[in-house]
Amino acid sequence: MHKMSLTDFVDVVSKSGTPKATKVRSVINRAKYSPATDFYKPLRDCIVDTHLNDLHKASLYKLNHKLTDEKKMKNYPAAIEGYTAWWGNKTLKWFEPVNDTFERHGVSVSVNPELGLLINEVPHLIKLYFKADALTKNRIDIATHLMEECLRPYCSRGEIMAVLDVRTGKLFFLKTPISGLTAMLGAELAYISALWSE
Repeated sequence: MHKMSLTDFVDVVSKSGTPKATKVRSVINRAKYSPATDFYKPLRDCIVDTHLNDLHKASLYKLNHKLTDEKKMKNYPAAIEGYTAWWGNKTLKWFEPVNDTFERHGVSVSVNPELGLLINEVPHLIKLYFKADALTKNRIDIATHLMEECLRPYCSRGEIMAVLDVRTGKLFFLKTPISGLTAMLGAELAYISALWSE
């Protein structure tokens, strides 16, 4: 079973033609995952730890003082600003998010929201989006649809499936499931599988 992240899968599906094939091949040829090369891992971990330990949002800023990598020093502060702006005066309470995989044609996509949060008592499963590239409707639809498809069986409280654009502080959520999208995404995995087999 070949494995890929939800972020990579959304990137592939969002492209067409030669760029799509190029992206698939970059995923195939990429070195095995290492936390050391995961650019946003320290920030993701800091956000999770802040909620897990019920800390004040101001504690996120402490991460800025620990940074030594110049690229992180340029990107992290804006992301932290966006996240704390989104947090605002909301009451946020942590719960452990569920995760699963979307599997077709020998390819497995990890569907793993980083956050399980009660937002003013309403449960949300949230995938964090850190990139500077615009978070398009297409990307939101794919991510939230797969969360609905894969994670709904494990939800008992009517969790809202959502993606948070961390930099802009905007939360986007699934409004209505898109007819035929699961089949289309399965076809995308058939395409990815074919390239993986070459």
